[in-house]
Amino acid sequence: MPTIADNVRTVLDRIATAAARAGRNPEDVALVAAAKTRSAAQVRAVVEAGVKFVGENRVQEAEAKMAELADVDCAWHMIGHLQRNKAAKAVRFFDVVQSLDSPRLADELQKRAAAADKVMTVLLEVNTSGEETKYGVVPEAAADFAAYVATCANLRVEGLMTIGPLGAGPATTVAAFQTLRDLFEKIAPSLGGDFRWLSMGMTDDFELAVEEGSNMVRVGRALFGSR
Repeated sequence: MPTIADNVRTVLDRIATAAARAGRNPEDVALVAAAKTRSAAQVRAVVEAGVKFVGENRVQEAEAKMAELADVDCAWHMIGHLQRNKAAKAVRFFDVVQSLDSPRLADELQKRAAAADKVMTVLLEVNTSGEETKYGVVPEAAADFAAYVATCANLRVEGLMTIGPLGAGPATTVAAFQTLRDLFEKIAPSLGGDFRWLSMGMTDDFELAVEEGSNMVRVGRALFGSR
């Protein structure tokens, strides 16, 4: 049975192959280990295998793991929906919030980051699939949302994030990823050099995402195995 280290190598090889198809450098694609429901031991193993970014969906679950992994050198990303009443803890524990999905949450994160004297790195979540069950601003509002968050002194906008359509065919998935890439290219000139991350692609679709320009993929099952 493959180990987590084996799985990391396999995923990196798949990223490299997808990047080659698109004429891209695979080293430009960051791998985030999506660690929802995974144990601290599993997270330690994935970091020891070379993954530098760990994504968590829930603040409380992440807090418990971080206490066990204080000696582990990785950056922690909030990749799940963030409730406003968890914003203070998110600012305290995470390096990046990838799921900033509304002006009200931006206001709360700004308030909490200012109180902590911290500049919080954020990505803006865009609902490119149009699914009602998904969070994120609609594509048509993304540019105005980015401009608004850019006015928040304690938030640094470093890119966009989306979740591909659930159970869709390749053409539908590619269209969603192309929408985010087009938005990224539209918004980037107004936000400067910090705006650099296009976070899209998970276990079932990260190769398509890389081919469409993603430079940050969030992979769980392919790294850790089935839950």
